[in-house]
Amino acid sequence: MHIPDGFLSPQTWGTLGLGMIPVWIASAIKTARNLKIKQVPLLSLGAAFTFVIMMFNIPLPNGTTLHPAGAALVAVILGPWAAVIGVTIALVIQALFFGDGGLMAIGANSFNMAFVMPFVAYYVYRMISGSSAVTSSRRWIAAAVAAYISVNVSALLTAVELGIQPMLYHTADGRALFFPYALSQTVPAITIAHLLFGGIVEAVVTAMVVIYFQKVNQPMLELYPHKSEKVHVQSGLNLKKVWAAIGGLILLSPLGVLATGSVWGEWSTEEFQNMLGYVPEGISKAPGSKLNFFPDYSVPGWAANFTGTAAGYILSAVVGLLLIFTAIYIFNRFQTKGDRVNG
Repeated sequence: MHIPDGFLSPQTWGTLGLGMIPVWIASAIKTARNLKIKQVPLLSLGAAFTFVIMMFNIPLPNGTTLHPAGAALVAVILGPWAAVIGVTIALVIQALFFGDGGLMAIGANSFNMAFVMPFVAYYVYRMISGSSAVTSSRRWIAAAVAAYISVNVSALLTAVELGIQPMLYHTADGRALFFPYALSQTVPAITIAHLLFGGIVEAVVTAMVVIYFQKVNQPMLELYPHKSEKVHVQSGLNLKKVWAAIGGLILLSPLGVLATGSVWGEWSTEEFQNMLGYVPEGISKAPGSKLNFFPDYSVPGWAANFTGTAAGYILSAVVGLLLIFTAIYIFNRFQTKGDRVNG
């Protein structure tokens, strides 16, 4: 669901970007208030999980792929406001350094995956889980349903944002200036893929993590309680096991390379040329990030065989996590500076 640069008109990505500014500000304030200094590793944990899980491409029957997002799980564990910050940081780093999503489209991608998805997931989860015990099966069922619904809502928004482009922005002879496929194509292609496959994957991944926490790390499910805005550090919280699990995901991340085909709607200029006979002007002129040192999570020159590709994938994951830690460290510095000023 990463929208690249040039796929949306300036009017679209500009509006969504402006709309996200108050959300980011509110999220930063609430997250700084709720997550105290010793709890910042939890935010790193959420952003790291989101970043790594998005590297796993899943093949679809039509020859395309999709990937899970992980935003629902972050919202369930840390609450929706912290999820906005964590997922946004992951999205910005993906766009800047890995060519996954566009910088100009960061407002649109954040609106879909870092705002709508976490908030929908959180409230669906709370509605279904109610006051059930941490060990109750109702918790993981609620998390699974929340993940399924939220990723499908996000997918529908992505489909609409892309699908309105050719209707609103085209040349006199009918050529699309930005994304060329209309709502009649984007909505079925994106939503059916997520209803039948992506949502199920998201639900299974989210449920499995919640079940894992229920068995070995129950305090992780008590960090963001029902009736309090404070995120509490629970006794017995064991982050080492969680980091070990993320380390395992990093080692498994090259499995994403095995899925062939592009994500539907995230095509290259060459693919557009082959499909349409032309490349829409906005896409052909879209500026790429000069910081894309690891395009598509690869290392230039390493992709001659699967071993090199896999090594590049793992290195990309490690670099991505280091960048996430750096970004959240900077966020934490601003947080502590604000606390000193307010104090």
